[in-house]
Amino acid sequence: MGEIVVDIELENRLDRGLFERGFGLESEIRGATIPAIADTGASMLALPEEVVEHLGLQNLDTISTTYADGRSGQLSIAGTVTIRIGQRRMDTECIVLPRGTDALVGQIVMERMDLVADCVGQTLGPRPESPDRPLLRV
Repeated sequence: MGEIVVDIELENRLDRGLFERGFGLESEIRGATIPAIADTGASMLALPEEVVEHLGLQNLDTISTTYADGRSGQLSIAGTVTIRIGQRRMDTECIVLPRGTDALVGQIVMERMDLVADCVGQTLGPRPESPDRPLLRV
């Protein structure tokens, strides 16, 4: 079984909000489409520092983290970013990873967007019983 890599569309939510309120042009909304690993062991959306800078996201806080190799450390949280995977979208904060690392789509994003990781087929897609929109438990 290999990695599940998906293209994600990202957009600065503050830029979009300003445009919607009549300030600036739609072409000025900072965005990017990048590959990301669907990581069921990660919790949040995690983006490399250069992507966060390109999107113009502001640092909001720091978070303690444990890496896959057992090390621990502090990372910044930035936001707010809109993420789109296929026809689904959500607004979220992101963990800022070091430059040159892979973007990660973690469990919070997958659960909120109601996406299922298929490790055998190497796909990330909507749950079969809710193909049109997320079906969330309340």
